[in-house]
Amino acid sequence: MHFNTLFLALASLLLAVQADYWMGSISHQGLAPYAGSGYSVFRNVKDYGAVGDGVTDDTAAINAAITAGSRCGEGCASSTTTPAVVYFPAGTYLISSSIVPYYFTMLIGDANSPPTLKATAGFSGFGLIDGNPYYTSDLNWVSVNVFYRQIRNLIIDTTNVAATTACTGIHWPTSQATSLQNVVFNMPTTSGVVHVGLFIESGSGGFMSDLTFNGGATGASMGNQQYTMRNFVFNNCGTAIIMLWDWDWTFQGLTIANCGTGIDMSAGGNSGQEVGSVILIDSTFTNVDVGIITAYTASGTPTTAGSLILENINLDNVPVMVQESGSTVLAGTTGTTTIAGWGEGQSYTLTSGPTKFEGTITANSRPNALLGSGTDYYTKSKPQYESLSASDFVSVRSSGAVGNGATDDTAALQSAINSAVSSGKVVFIDHGLYLVTSTLRIPAGAKIVGEAYPVILASGSHFSNIDSPQPVVQIGTSGESGTVALSDFVVSGQGAMAGAVLIEYNLAAPSGSPSGLWDVHTRIGGFTGSQLQVAQCVKDAGSSTVNTACVGAYMSMHVTSGSSGLYMENCWLWSADHDIDDSSNTQITVYSGRGLFVESTAGPVWLVGTAAEHHALYNYQFYSTKNLYASQLQTETPYYQPTPNSLTPFAANATLNDPTFDCTDVSGNCDVSWGLRIIDSSNVFIYGANHYSFFTSYTQNCSTFSTGESCQARIVRLQGTLSNVNIYNLNTIGSQSMLDWAGTTVAVYSANENVYPSTVTLFRTG
Repeated sequence: MHFNTLFLALASLLLAVQADYWMGSISHQGLAPYAGSGYSVFRNVKDYGAVGDGVTDDTAAINAAITAGSRCGEGCASSTTTPAVVYFPAGTYLISSSIVPYYFTMLIGDANSPPTLKATAGFSGFGLIDGNPYYTSDLNWVSVNVFYRQIRNLIIDTTNVAATTACTGIHWPTSQATSLQNVVFNMPTTSGVVHVGLFIESGSGGFMSDLTFNGGATGASMGNQQYTMRNFVFNNCGTAIIMLWDWDWTFQGLTIANCGTGIDMSAGGNSGQEVGSVILIDSTFTNVDVGIITAYTASGTPTTAGSLILENINLDNVPVMVQESGSTVLAGTTGTTTIAGWGEGQSYTLTSGPTKFEGTITANSRPNALLGSGTDYYTKSKPQYESLSASDFVSVRSSGAVGNGATDDTAALQSAINSAVSSGKVVFIDHGLYLVTSTLRIPAGAKIVGEAYPVILASGSHFSNIDSPQPVVQIGTSGESGTVALSDFVVSGQGAMAGAVLIEYNLAAPSGSPSGLWDVHTRIGGFTGSQLQVAQCVKDAGSSTVNTACVGAYMSMHVTSGSSGLYMENCWLWSADHDIDDSSNTQITVYSGRGLFVESTAGPVWLVGTAAEHHALYNYQFYSTKNLYASQLQTETPYYQPTPNSLTPFAANATLNDPTFDCTDVSGNCDVSWGLRIIDSSNVFIYGANHYSFFTSYTQNCSTFSTGESCQARIVRLQGTLSNVNIYNLNTIGSQSMLDWAGTTVAVYSANENVYPSTVTLFRTG
C-alpha cells in the first residue's frame, strides 16, 4: 500500500512537470504601441481571479481578463490596436453565462492539459463562448469584418445543463484570419437532447481544424460564405453537421461515428435550396443511418444549388449514403466500402458543358507527392510545441527588438532568428509592430511563432522602388534546401512600399517533409501604424488618378521556381479595402500589385483554406508548376477597378509572366484583376475556388444574377499547356465569364445559377 501511494504521488508529480506548457511560463512582454501605457497583451485568467476548481463561478473573472484595457467590445466596429491573448491554465472553469471574446482576442488553453469551460446547470447565454453577441437585433460586429481571432486547446462542456434545455457550445460568426483548433465539445447523449456544439449563422470564413464533438442533438450547425474544415470527429450526435446555407464548403478528414445523420444539407428544399455547394474528401462514416441528406434534384432551383462532390470516403455500416426527400440516391452498405468518387451538379471540360450529372465520377488521380499516409492528402496541424519549455524559445524583445512601429528592429530580429536557428530553439515574436528597413532572412531550420499576430513592417527606400522589387521576409535563398515552421504573425508595410514583396519562399524541402506556414498573413494598409488609412488613402471613386503615397506593395507572396515542399494553412493575403481602425470601417484605396504567385516547377504545394484579396493584376497565379493542392481559394477584385485598371500603377512584368489583358473582342470590364490564372501547369487539384467581384468603381450594382453579373468580363483564366487540372466547385460572383480558356469563354454565369454565386461543380482539362 505504501509503495502504491508513493508510486501514484510520483506519477502525479511527473504528469505535473510534463503539463507545464511553455506559454504559461514564458516571459510575456508584448507591446501594443497604440493601446496606451500599461496595456497588457497577455492575460492569464487566474491573475484576474479565476480559480478553475470546477466549483467556483469563474465567469466574471474570465470576462475581466478579456475586457481589461479599453478594448473593442460592444459598439466597437473593429480594432487592431488592442490585441489580447487570454490564457487558461489547466483546470475546470465553471461559468454561468457567456464568455465574450472581444475583437482581436485569442483564447488559448494549456495544450498539454486542455482546460474545461463547464456550464452551470442554470447557464444563460447564447454560447458558452459567444464570439459575436446579439446586444441588439444585430450582431455586435459585422460578421464579414470579424478578423484576427482564435480559440485553441479548450474543452467545452454543456453536460450540466438539462438535455432538453437549449444550449450552444460556441457561437462563431466570423471571417478571414480566424480559427478554432483542438477544441472538444462534450454534450449530453440522453434522449430528447437539443444541445448544439458549434453554431455559425453568417460570415466569410474561414478555417478550423482538430475539433471533436461528443453527444448533442447537432455537432455543428453552420452557415457562411465559404470554409475549410479539417479533421473533425463526431461521436454519438443526433446529426453531426447541419448546413444552414453556404456558397461553398470543403470538409477534409471527417470522422463520423454512431450518429443518426452525417451531414444534412437539405435546407430550403429542392425548390428553394439554401446550400450552394459542398465537397467532402478523405473521410470515414461508421454506424451512421444516413450519410448525407440533400435537396438536389436535376430540376431543382437554383440550377446548381446543392452541388456535391464526394472523394475517397470510407463507409462502415452506413445503409444509405445520400438521401433526397426520403429516397436513396446513393446506397451505402451494412458492411464496408469506399466511395472513390461521386457527385451531383453540372460539369464542364475545355470543350463541353454544362452537363448535369448525378452519380459516380472518376476520382482525381492524385500524385504521390501530394499524399500523406495511404491515399489521403498530406495535412499537418499548426505546431504548438507541447514538448518544449520556456527556455527553448528566443524572445525577439529580449534580443533587443522594440516593436513600437517606429524603431528600426531589423538587426535585432535577424539576430534573434540566427541565434535561435543555431541553437535549435524557436523564435518567439512578442506582440508588437517591428519595423524592418532591409530584407529579413529566415534560413532553413527556423521555427517562429508569434504572439497575437505581431506585425513585421517594411519601411524605407529599400522597399519603395516599384522597378526594383525586394523581399521583406525571405524564406531561404535560391538553391537552399531544408524546411521552416512559421505561425501566427503578419507581414506588412508602412507607407508607400511599391517595391515590397512581402514574403518570398525559396526553400527546396525534402520529400515528405514540407515547410509549413500556419496563420501567416499579409496585410497591406488599413490599420494603425500602416500610414495607409482613411487620412492618407480615402477612396476616390471613379478617379483614374493614382495616389502614389498609397501604393502599398508589389506582391504579397512569391513561391519561386526553384522552391518545393510548402504547406500553407489559413493564410490570408489581404490588401485592405477598408480601415479596420476607423470607427465606421470607411473604405480606402490601397494599391497592391500581385497576390500569391506560385511557380514552383517541382511542387508539391498545399494551400489549405487560403485567401488573397484586392490585388491589382491577379490574386492567385500558378505558372509552370505541378503537384498543387488547394481547398477553398477565395478572392475579391479591388473595389476601385476598372478606374484605374489593373495595369495602373503596375505595368506588366514579363519576367513574372504577368497578365497583359488583351481585351480584343471582349465586352465589359476586361482589364481588371484575375481571381485565378493557371498557366503551363500540371497535376493541379482545387477543392473549392471562390472568386468574387462585387463593385465597379465602388458602385455595387453589378454583382447579382438579376443585374447581369457585370462587374467584370472574366475572372478565371487557363492558358498554355495544361495537364490534369481539376476544379471542384468553382464559384464566381460579378463576372460574366466564369472560366476562360486562352481567350474563349468555357462557362458563363447564366448557365450555372446558384444561391448567390454561379457554380461549376466539376471541371477537368482532360
